[in-house]
Amino acid sequence: MSSPMRERLLEAAAELFYAHGLRAVSVDKVIDLAGTTKVTFYRHYKSKDDLVVAYLERRAALERDGIGAAIKQGEGNVDATLRVIAEAIGIIACAPGFRGCPFINAAAEYPDPDSPIRKAVDAHRRWNKATFEQLIAPLGLKNSGEVADDLMLIRDGAMVAGYLDQPATVAASFLRSGRALIGTGDSPRN
Repeated sequence: MSSPMRERLLEAAAELFYAHGLRAVSVDKVIDLAGTTKVTFYRHYKSKDDLVVAYLERRAALERDGIGAAIKQGEGNVDATLRVIAEAIGIIACAPGFRGCPFINAAAEYPDPDSPIRKAVDAHRRWNKATFEQLIAPLGLKNSGEVADDLMLIRDGAMVAGYLDQPATVAASFLRSGRALIGTGDSPRN
């Protein structure tokens, strides 16, 4: 169970980390925005790294909830689920204030694979890949692990394209690419 102060610190961190970057935001800035003290901060988080991991875990939970809802809405239809995911990526990646995928951003700032931050990023990406594998399992593809890797690459590209395109463009491109990869729906040139 999380305390209100722990949540307040995490909310402040989330706002600052996403807007300015993980390394650029000091513990002092988080403390100031949360309106608390260093003693209180360290009562709830052992270090800034612990706070960054908590932030990433919260973002992961939100993404998992969204993908879970897309899977439920798709009702077992791979193409329908892919369409819902594509639409959500288009909306998220093109929203005002979007500054990229928080996991890709974190990996860029923390390249050491042994850091707790990078481990949190890697855990979420493993979850994403496993979810893509489960999504496409009914298709019986022989190389489902490779296809899941490719879907991750397409997803990552869509997150970057959000800076450059409109939601419908990003969503349509993700959907066409995903369909071409897994062999469902319309051909990519239709």
